[in-house]
Amino acid sequence: MIARYTRSEMGRVWSEENKFQRWLDVELAATETLAEAGTVPREAARKLRERARIDVARINEIEAKVRHDVIAFTIAVQETVGDPEAARWLHYGLTSNDVVDTAQALLIRDASKLIEEAIARFAEILEKRAWEFKDTPEIGRTHGIHAEPITFGLKIANWYAESRRDAVRFEAAAREMAVGKISGAVGTCTHLGPEIEQKICERLGLAVAPITSQVIERDRHAQYLAALAIVAASLERVALEIRHLQRTEVREVEEPFGGEQRGSSAMPHKRNPVSSEQICGLARVVRANSLASMENIALWHERDISHSSVERVILPDSTILVDYMLHKTTEIVSAMKVFPVRMRRNLDATQGLVFSGQLLQDLVEHGAPREDSYKWVQGHAMAAWESETSFKDRIAADPNIRKFLDEKALAHTFDLQRQLRAVDAIFRRVFGTSKSSAAH
Repeated sequence: MIARYTRSEMGRVWSEENKFQRWLDVELAATETLAEAGTVPREAARKLRERARIDVARINEIEAKVRHDVIAFTIAVQETVGDPEAARWLHYGLTSNDVVDTAQALLIRDASKLIEEAIARFAEILEKRAWEFKDTPEIGRTHGIHAEPITFGLKIANWYAESRRDAVRFEAAAREMAVGKISGAVGTCTHLGPEIEQKICERLGLAVAPITSQVIERDRHAQYLAALAIVAASLERVALEIRHLQRTEVREVEEPFGGEQRGSSAMPHKRNPVSSEQICGLARVVRANSLASMENIALWHERDISHSSVERVILPDSTILVDYMLHKTTEIVSAMKVFPVRMRRNLDATQGLVFSGQLLQDLVEHGAPREDSYKWVQGHAMAAWESETSFKDRIAADPNIRKFLDEKALAHTFDLQRQLRAVDAIFRRVFGTSKSSAAH
């Protein structure tokens, strides 16, 4: 992934140096486990632990000749040991994917920890801002059209609830990835045995895949990439909403705009939602990568190599992108400007039309036939919409409606707080007795 979207911590996880170090971690765990079992001389295991080192340039130099990265890795590491007797025990009883797949699980574990932390931080910011705007009225929109009143806090609380589900899904997928395999060339554990495999994985802090081919089956990877894609889609949902709310005609919310920032080379007045647009664009890449991971599930017999080249791209790129997107969206939500006065102005712009549903319900409740009530309300609504006049005034002047609703009843129908009376109950369902809810 290009440096533009790579945060330093995640970049270190996927560096060439760290990848080969994780390969070496697996090799050393295997050698030490075998030494404990009496298969490898303990002195050889000790020397490998003390002397084996990673030289990325040397590995790449050898790979250019042998055209096999694991062979290049083992040759280069053996050269650093300085003791042929000890070096010959490196990679004993292993096949390439015992190292590569198990090390990949370690890399994914490290990357996942960063993403889990970022999801938790995002949720904290959402919760904070949801409570901040819990009682800030805003028009709810369906199909992009004014519908009924909500609060901006409810909108953010909705994002928060989704982020909690994202966390659960992602953590489950990450656990499924935290498995190793030392089962050999076709998964039969022929050379080292299941007990040694179990102990090597335990030494690395991994569960052992109960059965494999030469590789860990790729349904796990597909689930993991799908979970990342859902996280990305959730972030896109937030970003897309902010983009709409920042439109000049709406202008209820605005993403942060730096003091030195410029929106256009030609139009100095522009304040564009570029960060939110960036989130929406990157989500497309993560979704596409999840499709590639699903196509990796079907491999020839006990293994082919068609998945390998794909994973060299989609695993680093997807975790790097989601990590970046989480931090960027957290920054946007944390510092976005909110305009409650504009929200109220937009809510009132249709002069009471947004209470049509409540009016219909009140008419039926007070004895009016539903079909007649619908026709009365819709007729006034369409006329008020097209003429940009007061829906409430039209209703108040209609004898058919006034036969069922007096002045007091109509005031109750058009009461904004009545529309929002369940906000507190919804917040209790979403946040329970959390610190933020207790503080408010």
